[in-house]
Amino acid sequence: MERENAWKSYTDQDKSELNELCEGYKSFLSQCKTERLATKRAIELASAAGYAPLAEAIAEKRALKPGDKVWIDNYGKAIMLAQIGTNDIEAGVNILGAHIDSPRLDLKQNPLYEASDFVLLDTHYYGGIKNYQWVALPLALKGVVAKKDGTVVDISLGDDPADPVFCVTDLLPHLGAEQMKKNGREVVEGESLDVLFGSEPLIVEDAEETTEAKPAKKEQTYEEQIASTAQKEAVRAHIMHLLLERYGIEEEDFLSAEIEVVPAGDARDCGLDRSMVIGYGQDDRVCAYTSLVAQLAIEDPARTAVCILVDKEEIGSVGATGMTSAFFENTMAEILNLMGKQGDLALRRCLANSSMLSSDVSAAFDPSYASVFEPKNSAYCGRGLVFNKYTGSGGKSGSNDANAEYMAALRKIMDDSGVKYQTAELGRVNAGGGGTIAKFVSNRNVDTVDIGVPMLLMHAPFELVAKQDVLMTYRAFLAFATAKQ
Repeated sequence: MERENAWKSYTDQDKSELNELCEGYKSFLSQCKTERLATKRAIELASAAGYAPLAEAIAEKRALKPGDKVWIDNYGKAIMLAQIGTNDIEAGVNILGAHIDSPRLDLKQNPLYEASDFVLLDTHYYGGIKNYQWVALPLALKGVVAKKDGTVVDISLGDDPADPVFCVTDLLPHLGAEQMKKNGREVVEGESLDVLFGSEPLIVEDAEETTEAKPAKKEQTYEEQIASTAQKEAVRAHIMHLLLERYGIEEEDFLSAEIEVVPAGDARDCGLDRSMVIGYGQDDRVCAYTSLVAQLAIEDPARTAVCILVDKEEIGSVGATGMTSAFFENTMAEILNLMGKQGDLALRRCLANSSMLSSDVSAAFDPSYASVFEPKNSAYCGRGLVFNKYTGSGGKSGSNDANAEYMAALRKIMDDSGVKYQTAELGRVNAGGGGTIAKFVSNRNVDTVDIGVPMLLMHAPFELVAKQDVLMTYRAFLAFATAKQ
């Protein structure tokens, strides 16, 4: 069942809506390169749309009623929004879910070191990446440093045109004969993904010429530590000085930091016809953004509409901010309690009657690498959003396999709303595969299916999607969220 390119049926009004949506989307991508930044921006947009903090309603024991809009964040790295519908909440809710973390490099807890008059930052890669794609390109640093006095310092370096950028070095072709004989996994080792951070030494006035560092004094100030370090590692000392001068950060503060290394630069239009978007972190902020703006566009729903954007999907949805945490259930329990639905049974009934679209990107057919795809069961850029009835690998291992009745109900919602969609698997049966948060939500006995946007260059520093697929995904989310089911 071949699907037509969605662009062929677009009216001028559709194109106008597409361009407006994608301009907002590109701005979101450019501003929100970490899960913290995505959560912060989601709160800003939700607040502007009339959403209020759920925490305030809980503290005030204020009852929730139809039409109320609330949000709650989880450690600043995940967020859940709800608009209360007119139906009995025990009859179920409509849930949009996506993740906001992306593959990247993270600074290790003790990252600073000097080698051959360079200072480098030691990193640990996060999520599935091809190491060789992260060398020889401009990089930015994004994150926070939490200090012992309770202050939190925001770090953002590399995206402002006035900022410096950073890089991971690579070997020149003239000396790379042995390197090029290695397989893709070994061309650049994970331990070689260290970020070049500086090269200027610190000149200390009246410093004594010595080959040995002086022993540290018991009450040595940090400035004195820097001066002492300069005797053997002058470049590292200069970096320590700059961090203290500009950010009030001492080297030991890296022990309680979360700093991500991401590609520098904004999301851009791609193609002479400007029909695509290229940028970092589209897996899965393309689904997160379209879920969020669809949630904010809902008016007077019959069923309560919920949107949850979570962290840690790229490493298994683990931890307090991932989908396997109790955040979702706890928040639903709080909402039910404020609606006069106390007790575990009410929560269980609500979840059992609920439906979810778990969204994540889907690998789009790439004619340059056709051998790993099964053409008639692949996703294609431009042909609308993708339904993945089952994901996983091999014999559906690690998969949520949505039931046929639920798929039929979703087909009707999409067709009635004029949403163009396609179905796909994640490559050939034995070529690999993957899943997203659907399998964890379905464990709560919620009807769930994986859907998403077809994507080229998935998990690369810069990923690519077609604009018409972004629009169709947004329309699908809005149609689903407002469906009476």
